[in-house]
Amino acid sequence: MKKKVLIIGGCGFIGHNLAIYLKKRNYKLLVTDSLTVNNYYSHKKGVDKNKNFYLKVLKKRQNLLKENKIPLKINDARNYKSITKLINNFRPDYLIHLAAVAHANVSNKDPYSTFDHSMRTLENTLDACRSLPYLKRFVYLSSSMVYGQFKKPILEESAICNPLGIYASLKFGAEKLVEGYNQVFKMPYTIIRPSALYGERCVSGRVVQKFIEAAMKNKPLEIVGDGKEYLDFTYIDDLISGINLSMSRKRGLNQTFNLTYGKSRTLLELLGIIKKYFPNLKVKLIKRDKLIPFRGTLSVKKAKKMIGYKPKFNLEKGVPKLIKWYENSKY
Repeated sequence: MKKKVLIIGGCGFIGHNLAIYLKKRNYKLLVTDSLTVNNYYSHKKGVDKNKNFYLKVLKKRQNLLKENKIPLKINDARNYKSITKLINNFRPDYLIHLAAVAHANVSNKDPYSTFDHSMRTLENTLDACRSLPYLKRFVYLSSSMVYGQFKKPILEESAICNPLGIYASLKFGAEKLVEGYNQVFKMPYTIIRPSALYGERCVSGRVVQKFIEAAMKNKPLEIVGDGKEYLDFTYIDDLISGINLSMSRKRGLNQTFNLTYGKSRTLLELLGIIKKYFPNLKVKLIKRDKLIPFRGTLSVKKAKKMIGYKPKFNLEKGVPKLIKWYENSKY
């Protein structure tokens, strides 16, 4: 019998890519999403200058789910009764919780919405799952932001976390809540910490996305600070393969994993790679947000050793792939 996977917030950037990946590996999928947080309905109301392109991308996500015969249930995880009913009817072997406000700047500007869409949805889902005998794993997507300022160039999962701002603090609090449900109810879990994601059909305003979109429109790339700070850029394909390994391997049980490329690069290095494709690139330096910590490399040694994680996409491989997608999408 096929193992069943329920993805909460599954029509987002990570979710729809993950659903398609798991479907091809013979899982039975159900995706649920309200489509209101950085998704179709919120962009439809928005005034972003790239609105029409983003709406096309968001519609493409839904079409890809349909083409892969993955059902999408429009549902708001803030509603305890509806999410509990959905879980009880589907009876997932694996539940992956992705519902959240996925941007630090947005979270710091609108804390109420962040708590409502990130913590309330998690609270409801955890409580609905706390005593399910068939649930093999509750997978929670956290963030590298929980570490705060990196005290070393490379951080392992055991490093002390000292988050900055609303977004990072909420993510770390959510991790402790997931662990708490394991302590009290023996609910099996895996926590994932990604970093600086990029890839096809992202509309979240992440660094690589913003750089490529500016370059293609011949507009200045806004570089924070002096461009010499490091980020562990992670291509979406590496993350979703790692999520699959973390939830399906026995050694991933009740563990926290960094799932990144495992080698940080500077913004200037990223700029250099993009400049090969757009030689007339313009750059504009902007003031750094004090609530964004200085980061570096997230060690993936634990994930490699315990679950066989093998990231494949450095920037030299991932960025050209994404540029080609933009070109084919007629951005």
